[in-house]
Amino acid sequence: MYADIIIDITHEKLDKVFQYRIPSELEGILEVGTEVIVPFGRGNKETGGYVIGFSETADYDEDKIKFILRRAEDKRAIESKLVALAAWMKESYGGTMIQALRTVLPIKKQEKIKKKRTVRLLLSEEEGRERLDIFLHKNQKARARVLAGLLDQPCQDYELLTKKLHVTLSVLRAMEEQGILLIESQDALRNPLCYRRTEEKETILTKEQEQAVSVFAQDYENGYRNTYLVYGVTGSGKTEVYMQMIRHVVESGKQAIVLIPEIALTYQTVLRFYNRFGNRVSILNSRLSQGERSDQMERVKRGEVDVMIGPRSALFTPFENLGLIVIDEEHETTYKSEQVPRYHARETAIRRAKLEGASVVLGSATPSLEAFYRCRLGEYTLLELKNRATAQSLPEVYTVDMREELKHGNRSIISDRLKEMIEDRLQKRQQIMLFLNRRGYAGFVSCRECGYVVKCPHCDVALSAHKNGKLVCHYCGYERPSMTSCPECGSHYIGGFRAGTQQIEELVTKMFPAARVLRMDMDTTKKKDSHEKILSAFAAEEADILIGTQMIVKGHDFPQVTLVGILAADMSLYSNHYQSAERTFQLLSQACGRAGRGREKGEVVIQTYNPEHYSIQTAARQDYESFYEEEMNYRMLMGYPPAEELLAIWMTGQLEEHLKVAAGYLKEFTERINREGRLTVIGPAAPYVSKVNDQYRQIIYVKSEDYELLVRTKDLLEQYIDMNRGFDQLRIQFDFNPLNI
Repeated sequence: MYADIIIDITHEKLDKVFQYRIPSELEGILEVGTEVIVPFGRGNKETGGYVIGFSETADYDEDKIKFILRRAEDKRAIESKLVALAAWMKESYGGTMIQALRTVLPIKKQEKIKKKRTVRLLLSEEEGRERLDIFLHKNQKARARVLAGLLDQPCQDYELLTKKLHVTLSVLRAMEEQGILLIESQDALRNPLCYRRTEEKETILTKEQEQAVSVFAQDYENGYRNTYLVYGVTGSGKTEVYMQMIRHVVESGKQAIVLIPEIALTYQTVLRFYNRFGNRVSILNSRLSQGERSDQMERVKRGEVDVMIGPRSALFTPFENLGLIVIDEEHETTYKSEQVPRYHARETAIRRAKLEGASVVLGSATPSLEAFYRCRLGEYTLLELKNRATAQSLPEVYTVDMREELKHGNRSIISDRLKEMIEDRLQKRQQIMLFLNRRGYAGFVSCRECGYVVKCPHCDVALSAHKNGKLVCHYCGYERPSMTSCPECGSHYIGGFRAGTQQIEELVTKMFPAARVLRMDMDTTKKKDSHEKILSAFAAEEADILIGTQMIVKGHDFPQVTLVGILAADMSLYSNHYQSAERTFQLLSQACGRAGRGREKGEVVIQTYNPEHYSIQTAARQDYESFYEEEMNYRMLMGYPPAEELLAIWMTGQLEEHLKVAAGYLKEFTERINREGRLTVIGPAAPYVSKVNDQYRQIIYVKSEDYELLVRTKDLLEQYIDMNRGFDQLRIQFDFNPLNI
């Protein structure tokens, strides 16, 4: 019997299958995904590898095939389905098989499970009293203290008992030998959820919620495993729909994975799920220690977990009977990995669901164009929630033209209207959220007088301001010198936007000295529990104003918030990405949705230098479908996803000239294999940051209507790179439909 093994060396030239003999002592023990130790190379160096298959026959000379040495210690077996998923990820996104396997590994090393010891009395009370008298008579004080303590409480924690009574293990062992007590040891698996479960109010579903759950349940019972998009306005009760779907799946003996875009959403989301499913819920995120992550995987293995909640990496939870994957706020860019393989959680979840016979539910108030496009094509099932669950009306939205504020002498980032409304809410003891749209790179240059934005004459994107004083297009490479005056109106109020949340906090504190202010951004949420502390403090009304970046506007429900102020709505609108309008619309819509979720009606103020832009106008109206139509026309015209597929080829190297020459050769080869003319090649050009850690960067874009053609192009490029030593000094990565440039 032979095993097919991938060697655990992240090197493209070793990214292939090696065959090894299985020794008799390991026959029937090894599984697909098991990590083993094998002799590798001429020196037979002990090296780790993963079993990815088995065969009865040798692929080459049997005498040259080496034996597997042993199974790796303290390592987890990757389930065979996850290995198959890793193979698909390698093929679809590039990179090596080892990189894909490491991605799907839930934990790299099995931590030693902590033990909890208890001491239990074996005697009846009558027998115990008799034995206690004997100990006292013989002046055996330590034993008497232990027995007296156990007579009060027959089962006690070992650590507490020995500490409280000042007794040693030898005393307890002697008493155990006498049959007085029993020292028991059991696994103490940590549960990172330490919430107090509260009694849930009975939830009455709206007709729209009932319809969505019913469609899913009927399909599931009939054996149909589909992908669904729950498209509902903010506050329409999407989370309740998820929980009803999960309950249906769990009751049928299956497990569910719930993906959330970032850790900041964990607190409120998990609390709701915990109240519903109790200790059968667990979480995975980067804030957990290695031991805590290991314990959660052990709980999964033992069947103690039905629902796993977490960001992107939770997708690879090794459930044996996976029935459902929910991706909340599916439009979020955090679902796209920045590490090789650069997978997207949405696509990968759908693939895993197909491999394991599970369903996928996507949810958002502002779906990604890709997901809504798939609904229009009939690939996904659309489930709509058009009204808020508690029948609240959507907030009133006011758009403030900051150009007019400047004309009236107000140079503050807070408009006069917003200032008045904040004062009003503070008097009424209602809460306020101030959102500074700082998502992504916003290196565009604009005029504060007339709103003019410096754009590329060849591409419909803003030029980005570089530190060298130049304005550069990151799509075609066009560049021009920076400018000191606006070419439209001649104003000198032209430049980039530099305000941050810290400056806003200082301004607000000065402007409203009596207000209690909290700030939530990357600087204030570095500690383990900082997200929960800030959000729970605001939920408990310990603050009047919450200032933050995009993390405060996603998925949170604060009934007392009646005013949301959106500062600098243009910041992501003119970033150097083809999705800039979509991201702006999504963030503004999500921010608007935070207001008026309680009894009082909500109001929103959007501050912008470009109130005429369709993304701002449609966001103010909460009109997703109008935005979709407008944006899709633009995508089809420009040939961007989802109208066409896009492959980004990232190249980095230490020598700038060598990198540029290599990029030229790569472009030339791509154009050479484009015999049918179905590919469009753009670049090479320098990205926003052209040099990082002394490594220069170049990027090439390849467009096509056919995704599979791009995958085949990637395969041919990998072969070309592998055959030519001139690329050895470079790092080359492939990124399909990139979300960050």
